[in-house]
Amino acid sequence: MPFSLGMLLFILGLVWLFRGTYSRAKTALSLSLVWLFLISYPPLANALLYSYENSYPALHTAPKNIPYIYVLGNAHHTDNAHPITSQVNEISSVRLNEAIRLYRQLDEQPTIIVSGYSGLYDPTSHAVMQERLALALGVKKEKLHLEALAKDTQEEAQAAKKYIGDAPFSLVTSASHMKRAMRFFKHEGLTPIPAPTNHLAQIKHPHYFTLFDQDALHKTHILWYELVGLLWQKIKGIS
Repeated sequence: MPFSLGMLLFILGLVWLFRGTYSRAKTALSLSLVWLFLISYPPLANALLYSYENSYPALHTAPKNIPYIYVLGNAHHTDNAHPITSQVNEISSVRLNEAIRLYRQLDEQPTIIVSGYSGLYDPTSHAVMQERLALALGVKKEKLHLEALAKDTQEEAQAAKKYIGDAPFSLVTSASHMKRAMRFFKHEGLTPIPAPTNHLAQIKHPHYFTLFDQDALHKTHILWYELVGLLWQKIKGIS
């Protein structure tokens, strides 16, 4: 990941410094500082992620006559001492809310498909947690379908092929994840209507004088992760 790469350069520079290899040390330390500045500079991080997130336009109006809306999972933690809105993480909540927004635009309301397994340590599947949140937000139980065994986006696409078949549907996921998700679903022979949400980048307030910003670093990390994911898909023959 980008931050780790910068820190490795910094540590390498320190090693060379203590060994008395000053020329190499200065080069490595300078490169690490420049790299860390670039990946955490808000105007650059926002501009790059903004372009990537807008690979697919927002779906402001739900298409008529779609029988399904598929919401990709993310993360949660089961803790009955907390409300369901706290147990499902922000990314999952935003995705589900976008699906419900589209669902409520249609007279003949589609089935919302929620997905995701329990993970390594949690007793409850993510699909069940999303179902609980959807019910709390007014979605009818008969309008929910769970895919509780899917461990990642590729398995979610495979589950969609089995359950949806050739029927039209909207695919809801984070804008930064949509490009990779669409590749998985198209690889299964599906043609989902993309409904990106959870856009993180903004370019109207560039924050030119903010340096080494944690939020910008997070956005760079997301973009890096997705680009590496696209490369891995290509290696696997998914494009």
